Amino acid sequence: MNGVVLPGDSTIEHVEVDVPEPGHGQVLLRMKASSICGSDIRAIYREHLGTGPEAYQGVIAGHEPCGQVVAVGPGCRRLSAGDRVVVYHIAGCGVCDECRHGYMIGCTSPLRAAYGWQRDGGHAEFLLAEETTCVLLPEQLSYVDGALVSCGFGTAYEGLLRLRLSGRDRLLITGLGPVGLAAAMLGRALGAGPIIATDIAPERRRIAEELGLVDHALAADDTAAAAVTELTDRQGCEASIDCSGSGVARVFALENTRTWGRCAFVGEGGEITFAVSELLIHKQIALYGSWVTSLRHMEELLDHLVRWDLYPERIVTHRYPLREADEAYRVADRGAAGKVCVVFE
Repeated sequence: MNGVVLPGDSTIEHVEVDVPEPGHGQVLLRMKASSICGSDIRAIYREHLGTGPEAYQGVIAGHEPCGQVVAVGPGCRRLSAGDRVVVYHIAGCGVCDECRHGYMIGCTSPLRAAYGWQRDGGHAEFLLAEETTCVLLPEQLSYVDGALVSCGFGTAYEGLLRLRLSGRDRLLITGLGPVGLAAAMLGRALGAGPIIATDIAPERRRIAEELGLVDHALAADDTAAAAVTELTDRQGCEASIDCSGSGVARVFALENTRTWGRCAFVGEGGEITFAVSELLIHKQIALYGSWVTSLRHMEELLDHLVRWDLYPERIVTHRYPLREADEAYRVADRGAAGKVCVVFE
């Protein structure tokens, strides 16, 4: 089968490998959609920066996979050929506290392996997955919807859950990349409003406005603070979430969170320095770090999307076949698009 690996230096390499056979507790998926995550760009595509959980081991790329089961190995008890599934993108040890609570992202066992990072991912015609990492995709949702839930939408949803977001809250989003767009879509469904967002890229601000995901899309410049002050009657937002990974944006989120408000950081990378007393302690703000989501919350989100009549693929601006993966990664790397997805049909 054909697949794609990421050697670094902002390049991709097409490879031909054998179609794997499912072992005990494993299923073989025919890939249908495999979207590109900002973490892939940050830590693998440009150069191999990661260590530990982020160390790339030269495997088939793509950690946001969605496909259809074509074969099951011995010991599988839930899935069968023909099932449509989303893949939670980390296979953990299964027995530690984090795994047993569904947060395989936090597994610290040497057995932990992320799809597309330490074990083959979705940028190939077939994917070998652990049955325990597969979640059934509702018929109402497309394979592209499922791929986006496997990481980006799950990450946004988990962050909003930490914030206990509701219709009582004004929501500030810093960063309108795919995770920020997801946070806006889900924040609206949870009742928050108005939704105010900032980004440096006019293209992404335009996408958010055209899709009706935000009430106000502000340029991330020296005019943004005054705009938020005016839009919130000088109070700030009850809830804020940074999806950018930028230190400047994170400080902005804290500065514009209301006293007794809540702020979550989900954007990866970078560093931050801020006046702790002024921005955190004296404002009595609760600050949360949130890393991806849990298996249970991913299943919950899929159910909510159907009931809310929401479709993540609305934020996809570019779709490419596997043979055009090089262009797909170039577009994602420019940081001006919505979600970029490799599709197999």
